[in-house]
Amino acid sequence: MYKKVPANSRDFFCLTQKMETTKRVAIQGIKASFHEEAAYKFFGKSIETVECNSFKETCDKLEKNEADFVVMAIENSIAGSLLPNYTLIRDYGFSVVGEVYLPIQLHLMALPGVKFEDIKVVTSHPIAIRQCIDFFYDYPHIKIVESNDTAACAKRIQEEKLTDTMAIANNLAAELYGLNILERRVESNKKNYTRFLILKKDKTDEGKKINKASICFQVGHKAGSLATVLNIFAEQDVSLTKIQSMPVLGKRNEYYFYVDLEWPSTDKYDKAVRKALKYTSNFNILGEYQKNDKV
Repeated sequence: MYKKVPANSRDFFCLTQKMETTKRVAIQGIKASFHEEAAYKFFGKSIETVECNSFKETCDKLEKNEADFVVMAIENSIAGSLLPNYTLIRDYGFSVVGEVYLPIQLHLMALPGVKFEDIKVVTSHPIAIRQCIDFFYDYPHIKIVESNDTAACAKRIQEEKLTDTMAIANNLAAELYGLNILERRVESNKKNYTRFLILKKDKTDEGKKINKASICFQVGHKAGSLATVLNIFAEQDVSLTKIQSMPVLGKRNEYYFYVDLEWPSTDKYDKAVRKALKYTSNFNILGEYQKNDKV
């Protein structure tokens, strides 16, 4: 028996090829969340978003080949580092293959026709609320309710037709869920941004220039042990753009150091890494990728 194909076989081939090449990107949250916005900024909009309830679930999706990439927030200019995410990246053994910086612009939105004076409740993710708390000092009568996702709050207002509630979310959420923006840019710091890492299961070359790395290591308890390692990179003109320490679970006075590096010469970076290996333990290159610090 012969399989029937569309009359226009070229269209069939193009459709098949598109299905095979569409990137599946796992995000924490739902469509129109900041994670999806970050994914669009890095990959473009021709992707399939895989919605997840937690950062661990995004990693599980990647581990089970139900996603090709994960977009994971790692630090915010106001709230600081998302420390549990460092542990997830290390424990799952994924590779960091890119980064993206996203300006965080937060708006107040409600159902069409609802006025600001009708509002009794505002809801959003705890971090988003914290970034806008100055605005609400002038409105003590508005009850603040924390939720697990900015976009999910906007979606709930739409689905439940909540006429006394507004959400703190982004433009994407207002557009997708048909809400009107009552107040724009209510975040306290207008230069607020979040850095996201792009994770992949393997370390295959993405075809981009490599000039940044994220590494992790431990050092001994001798005085100056960490300084010795950091000086090795400095001697090779390798810049440290971030250093983050985290306790080793179950071991007193032992720490992992997570470090981001940038360099003008790959040879000098390679030389520094080889030398640093002699003075560290559990040294792990989490990823080597192209720097992307445009906000």
